[in-house]
Order: sequence, then C-alpha cells, then structure tokens
Amino acid sequence: MRWRDQRQSSNIEDRRGIRGTAIAGGGIGIVLLAVAIMLCGGDPTQLLQFATEQQQIQESAPAANRTNPEDENRQFVGAIMGNLEDAWRQILPAQSRALYQDPKLVLFTGQVSSACGYASAASGPFYCPGDNKLYLDFAFFDELRREFKAPGDFAQAYVIAHEFGHHIQNLTGVMSKVQRAGQNNQLSVALELQADCYAGVWANFAAKQGRLEKGDPEEALRAAAAVGDDVIQKRTQGYVVPESFSHGTAQQRMQWFTRGMQSGDMRQCETFR
Repeated sequence: MRWRDQRQSSNIEDRRGIRGTAIAGGGIGIVLLAVAIMLCGGDPTQLLQFATEQQQIQESAPAANRTNPEDENRQFVGAIMGNLEDAWRQILPAQSRALYQDPKLVLFTGQVSSACGYASAASGPFYCPGDNKLYLDFAFFDELRREFKAPGDFAQAYVIAHEFGHHIQNLTGVMSKVQRAGQNNQLSVALELQADCYAGVWANFAAKQGRLEKGDPEEALRAAAAVGDDVIQKRTQGYVVPESFSHGTAQQRMQWFTRGMQSGDMRQCETFR
C-alpha cells in the first residue's frame, strides 16, 4: 500500500512503554513508606527527595511518546488512521444520517486500561465505545504474520480499518442496539461482519485514491480468512463449534469485506438482515 505520503493522523495516543511510579501506590504509597521509615528510626528525607525528583522528570517529559521514538509502525498506523479519517468524513454523511467524529487510536504494550475495562495484548486489537478509542499492541502484527500466515501492510491496514468500522457502528447507533440485546452470538457475528464490510468500503476509497498496490486486496482477504472463527477453532482445538462463533467464518469475513470493497457503499453492509 502507498502510505508514506499520506498525512499523519493527530489522533494517536502512544502509551507504549509507559510505566507507573516505581514505588507502589503512587504519592500515597510514598508518604506511607516514609512514615514507616521514620517510625523505625530511619531518615525519610532521601526517599521523599528521590520521589520528588522522579516526579519532576516524568512531568518534564512529553505527555505522549515519553519512552518511544517515532518508528516505522508508528508512522504506518498514523498514515492509515489519517486515510480512514479522510474517507469516513466523506462517506458517513453522504451515505447515512449519522454525524462523523474522529476516534483515537491508542498504542500500548502488553496491557492497557480503557473505559471498557482492563485488557491484555492477548485479546487482540479492540474498539471501546465508552471512550471512542481503538486499542492496538504492535505485537499483534507479528502474530498476524507468524501465527496467522497473513503478512503484508494491507493486512495490517485491514485490522485497523475493521476496528475503525466498529467506531462507525457506534456513531450510527448499531453498536448500542446490539449491546442492549444482551449476549447473542448471532448479533455479535453480524456486528463483526459489518465491520469487515466497512473495512472494505474504506478499501474502495483508498483504491480510488490510487493508494492500493498489486496484491493488497489479497493480503486483506488472507487476514480476514485467518481470523475466521472456524479457522481459529480448528487451529486451536481441532474442531469447530458453530454455536460459539462470535466473528463469523473465514468465508463470511472474506465475502463481506469483498462486498464493501466492490460497492464502496456502506448501505450494502446490512449483515443483520
């Protein structure tokens, strides 16, 4: 995919490498520890001075990217988010009655806290409607290539576009309707397949801009197939349980991505019918 000349999104929140204070409990923990040292006959002055110096160092560092220099992955996701924003700012008002607003992409390493709760990288990329943010650990890109056998930058772009598709569902009210319905695997599958279709709608936009290269659609389709419920269950447990599906089969995911890409019309993404 041709992404290097694409504008960078300003809606990136980089939490990679950010750690809490080394003394448990933050400021309260430091005070309690100082009191304990004093009661034991020690001098807490050095501890408090050290804590103050560390706090000053943290506060003087930039709020984002404190420990992370700009890198290739960071540039890539910034460009993809920028293109997704450009696309949906046009598509959503033209094809629906919903008002568009940008989401944010949070980059993290290992574990992260969101308005939807605490999550680890093992859960994969996700979208939280509570804070309108997409969450991504770059380790998933390695897993996509190594474990799922779906390499390529457009395969990675598909993953981000799928989560962005959930943001579009949040804006249109579809996500809240599914949540109000409670635990329902059939609705969950329909929600995920629609996000795949919306990823295809974006791919149509990017293709018209001349940003797609030969083989890009195939990369996305390989990724969509690799994360199909049937493929994952077959790989991890050796058999398939359709009743437990939450994202759809490999065939369904490829089908709906293709439908969105061929039509460029989010109104063709009615997976709930």
